[in-house]
Amino acid sequence: MQTVLIIIHLIIVLALIGVVLLQRSEGGGMGLGGGGGGGVSGFMTGRGQANALTRATAILAGLFFVTSIALTVMATTTRAPRSILDGTAPAAPGQQAPGAPQGGNVLEQLQRLQGDQPAAPAPGTPAPAPAAPQQ
Repeated sequence: MQTVLIIIHLIIVLALIGVVLLQRSEGGGMGLGGGGGGGVSGFMTGRGQANALTRATAILAGLFFVTSIALTVMATTTRAPRSILDGTAPAAPGQQAPGAPQGGNVLEQLQRLQGDQPAAPAPGTPAPAPAAPQQ
């Protein structure tokens, strides 16, 4: 469902960009050709075109906001609230918790806590070389 909504959202974004680019500039800088503007000659000119493009822009902008809010709600409802403090047990001062990592840098410790990396190297694999002291 979320994938379908993302695709619809992207189609609305592309349509909104197209409609905004089709609108006639009113004042400001110089248009095409240095002095006039690149008038559109076609089935819709003048006020009718401005009203239709303004209405289309408003509708597409409303749909953009609706799909953005829907995607936000879907993303927050599928994710369970988590706290970094939930997985840790309070330890007495000077003692480590039983499940606390024993060594490595902070990134490795966090990866071990999340289960992305084994806590100890597999048997039969060489131990990593110690880092050279920095001067």
